[in-house]
Amino acid sequence: PASKQAQQKLATIDMSERRVVITGIGCISPLGNDLESTWSGMKEGRSGIGPITQIDPEPYESKIAGEVRDFDPAGFFRAPKDARHSDRVVQMAVAAAKMAIDHSGLDLEAADRTRIGTMIGSGIGGLATLQREHETLLNRGPGRVSPFLIPMMISNMATGIVSMEHGLRGPSMAIVTACATSNHNIGEAWRIIKFGDADGFVCGGTEASILSMGLSGFCRMKALSTRNDEPEKASRPFDVNRDGFVMGEGAGIVLLEELESATRRGANIYAEVAGYGMSGDAHHVSSPSPDGSGAMRAMQMALDDASIPVESLDYINAHGTSTPAGDRIETLAVKRVLGEQASKVAFASTKSMIGHLLGAAGGVETAIAALAIRDGKIPPTINYETPDPECDLDCVPNTKRDMRVRAALNNSFGFGGTNASLLLTAPESGGRSAGN
Repeated sequence: PASKQAQQKLATIDMSERRVVITGIGCISPLGNDLESTWSGMKEGRSGIGPITQIDPEPYESKIAGEVRDFDPAGFFRAPKDARHSDRVVQMAVAAAKMAIDHSGLDLEAADRTRIGTMIGSGIGGLATLQREHETLLNRGPGRVSPFLIPMMISNMATGIVSMEHGLRGPSMAIVTACATSNHNIGEAWRIIKFGDADGFVCGGTEASILSMGLSGFCRMKALSTRNDEPEKASRPFDVNRDGFVMGEGAGIVLLEELESATRRGANIYAEVAGYGMSGDAHHVSSPSPDGSGAMRAMQMALDDASIPVESLDYINAHGTSTPAGDRIETLAVKRVLGEQASKVAFASTKSMIGHLLGAAGGVETAIAALAIRDGKIPPTINYETPDPECDLDCVPNTKRDMRVRAALNNSFGFGGTNASLLLTAPESGGRSAGN
């Protein structure tokens, strides 16, 4: 039986009444090392994809990626040594998290930090550290392996370091679900706030795997584009000539707050997280279910949570990776969920500009969906030259679109058949829109 304290808590909390909003955003991407440059590049339809520079790409079939350039983590850590003892995947998460907190205007010194959680995932984790220290082990022996190997490598360390940097003592965890990682971390943070176990969360995803081990693995799967002579045109979701995804890296972090708490402090509100859906395909380790049933259930669950009619949905930030099967099956799933309304919804993929950020993808794309709501601008799917008859929805081809966005759905699907969809809506009266 529940304790008296737990019974009292449950008696005073109505999950349906606790609403959750986005009040801060931090972003590092191939288009820039902050939110503003990323958003500006996306509205311009600019590609951040180019030849790989972090390693020698010559031995690999795919020689292109969406790299984060000129990133200096030192200024985002309280102590420079902590930056040196962190993998690049953690460094970018720390930077994006600090941006999100600063952006929100939340005074952590005045806040109850036992009520603010941290949930930042990575699909692969500290791959650079693992690869480097494995080489040390083979070449120099176990006595020369760094004592920081394990804490620098494990996938929950972005969460751990961010919570330590800011003294956040609420729930601390990291969900790892391949390319659905960010959406699951944001969605579960939303659920924890609604249940009453926290009032705020720093959440999202980070990834840094443009390395020989990561690149060779994806190349061997034949998953990557080999359009090496035209890197800026390689990621082309929904185009009939797409030939695979382009690896990307970066971090996307949002600050979620319970609506009443955010409103009391006069926070700028970008969007409300109104729905969250998740499902499993139970089909294949890397290919989505051919009938789109898993993606359908995740999207439908998010729509049901939000209790909005499909006619109110204006924008879907598609998973849209530029793989032949993935784009086609996601299109099918959207049609089956939305019916006739599917052709009236903007269904665009920002991966055309930054590549696939794997575990960080949903974090950056949630940020973009929130900004689309705020600014009434939908970034395009660039490189859309030859329509695929099986991907025949409105992909906002090549040029941004100015339109009101009342509700936006963000899809993320990952290896292992894991699916997650987030539904964002425009803030209602009672909170200040971040655009004002």
